[in-house]
Amino acid sequence: MSDEILFAEDIDEEIELQGKWKILIVDDEPEVHAVTKLALGDFVFQDKDLEFISAFDGEEAKTMFREHDDIAVVLLDVVMETDDAGLKVAEFIRNEMNNHFTRIILRTGQPGQAPEKDVIINYDINDYKSKTELTAQKLFSVVISALRSYRDIIVIEENRHGLEKIISASADLFSIHSLESFIEGIVQQLASLIGGTKDTAYLTSAVAGPRPIEQYNSSELYVFTGRGEYQDKEGNRLEEVISGRELISCQHAYTNKTMVYEDEYLVVYCDSKTQKGSLLYMSGLPRKLTKTDKHLVEMFSKNVQIAFDNVLLNKDIEDTQREIIERLADAIETSYGSQNHTQRMIKICEILGRAAGLSENDLKTLSLAVPLYDIGKIRISDNIMLNPGSLNKEEILEVRNHAQIGYNLLKDSNRPLIKTAALIARDHHEYWNGKGYPKGKSGQGIHIFCRITSLADAFDAMRSERSYKEAWPLEKVMDVIAAEKGQQFDPKMVEYLHENIDEIESIMHTLA
Repeated sequence: MSDEILFAEDIDEEIELQGKWKILIVDDEPEVHAVTKLALGDFVFQDKDLEFISAFDGEEAKTMFREHDDIAVVLLDVVMETDDAGLKVAEFIRNEMNNHFTRIILRTGQPGQAPEKDVIINYDINDYKSKTELTAQKLFSVVISALRSYRDIIVIEENRHGLEKIISASADLFSIHSLESFIEGIVQQLASLIGGTKDTAYLTSAVAGPRPIEQYNSSELYVFTGRGEYQDKEGNRLEEVISGRELISCQHAYTNKTMVYEDEYLVVYCDSKTQKGSLLYMSGLPRKLTKTDKHLVEMFSKNVQIAFDNVLLNKDIEDTQREIIERLADAIETSYGSQNHTQRMIKICEILGRAAGLSENDLKTLSLAVPLYDIGKIRISDNIMLNPGSLNKEEILEVRNHAQIGYNLLKDSNRPLIKTAALIARDHHEYWNGKGYPKGKSGQGIHIFCRITSLADAFDAMRSERSYKEAWPLEKVMDVIAAEKGQQFDPKMVEYLHENIDEIESIMHTLA
């Protein structure tokens, strides 16, 4: 990414002017409070003045720290209600509050009560001063030094937290393997970084997105996916969804490979080593962004594109895998006069699986594995498979053997997907009542993938035309399935079929 970053004028200055430096004065003498405030009354550091908080004993000081987590400096008396009250407050700040940011300056009117050497060694304080030596000028110098230290520590801490967020956000994005989840990951992690955005769009020239684009031009940017205002804009050109000043900013960011930030929106160029870069556009920002915010978003954007490239690669591999499996299955089924059977099986199994509460990962596995459920038929004689008449006992046994043949063809693979396909190939003819084949499994002992495939296959076989029969009417098919509920078929699967029959019938007509 280019080192150039374009920001709206004076944004950083306005942010830095916000707030005040909180100074806690802890002393049991009211005069000390008054003199301190008078001496530092005109104090300004980095365009921020001071906000004084007063506590007159150790317990009150502890209360102030519980109520204020952004105290920059504490001017702490040692001897108050007890000889070591101030030292106990110092211990409380560091140990109980776990506050290692506030700068602690001990001020004592009785140095003998708390010798400087002992205090510096035994307590985590930052300075030790006798009240008699703290002239107005020296007090000014001490506070300036303490505030510089506090400022630097806070910057380091913010950067540390920012780095943790970047690592966490990047890890979450790299764990995403679907395009559908990609933008969700971006929005979620941006919310973590900058507090969320109202509208987000991810624009790229690499893919057309979920919706087809007519006359796709690889030199243009399209909304790949979005949220808020851009949720329904997938596939639209950049110029169709963003206009005016925002469009100019997007074009500038893309051309110059940079980031453009204005009060209401942010455009980030996401560089890619494998293809043209993309844009991440966010509007409706919840607040003005600090320098740290901008730096974190810039770092995050670099990982966004890497993650997106990985998602595309994963999708390409998955699509290739699916196409090979489906083409093989189609070749087998078409030979036996059952065109589009594979596609219908995938859709019906997905419907039944979703109704049964399968996870998205399980649904994906099922849809990839189920096309191979009848692969064993390639070893069955065409004379039998294409026979329009009745089969004799020997021929029936040979046809039934396709389940074991399919399992044997696939079982030796080390790939989980192929192992799942092997299981489905073998057990999709097992019956709920245990009277199926080849193993005679029953009930829950039959894997749910196989129970789903069994019903989907039977429904499609009855409802579609084959070389040896006409398609059966829906009413007749449902009567047969109802009669086999709890016998051949899982009763729950039969219920899911009834509940989703309209959607399934639509698939049957579409893929007839």
